[in-house]
Amino acid sequence: MLKLEHQTLNDRAYGALKQELISGGFSPGQSLVIRKLAETFGISTTPIREALQRLVAERLLEMRTNRSIIVPLLSAPAFEELTRIRIAVEGLAGEMAASRISESGLVDIQVTLAGMQRAIEADDNRAYLSLNEAFHFAIYQQAGAPILLNMIRDLWGRVGPYLKLLMQADRYIPRSNDAHRRIVAALEQRNGSGVRVSIEQDIAAAAAVLSENLRAPD
Repeated sequence: MLKLEHQTLNDRAYGALKQELISGGFSPGQSLVIRKLAETFGISTTPIREALQRLVAERLLEMRTNRSIIVPLLSAPAFEELTRIRIAVEGLAGEMAASRISESGLVDIQVTLAGMQRAIEADDNRAYLSLNEAFHFAIYQQAGAPILLNMIRDLWGRVGPYLKLLMQADRYIPRSNDAHRRIVAALEQRNGSGVRVSIEQDIAAAAAVLSENLRAPD
């Protein structure tokens, strides 16, 4: 029984740290200190340490020669490769979702889109990024493809730390919801190819902005 509880705590720590990566809670190049993370999440250092090691094994985090653990910095070629993979798999998930989406699922996505627009108008970058994540994953969950969904979560774990840079790009913010509106319109029509193309355009537009700012922190 104790072992089962211990494993459950390890899994919870892993899930929480991975979600921080996906949501942009960590920054590129940030050093992750076990004791500080344990204090933040209110648990002991052991499950945090084991969760970090698991994320290092998955290459979502990087261990330096001095044994410190950091959020990886993406090179331009790595970011380009990541973008091409995201376009392929997230476009597929969107296309699959179009034919399977429930009415309640569609309503939730429409409500989220409206919230994203309000966040833009209120200049609330944190709310926008949180809702953007919710928007995309609400669509991908409708695909009914758990293996594909896990792949997408791993990809977002790599790109998530960079997404906050989008909100620093003045030319991106005013049009950040354009592709999202096209995605919702295609979902309403159950147009799978339209959803795929709009998701591809959304990822490509964001990647074009991010690639210009792809550098190590000062």
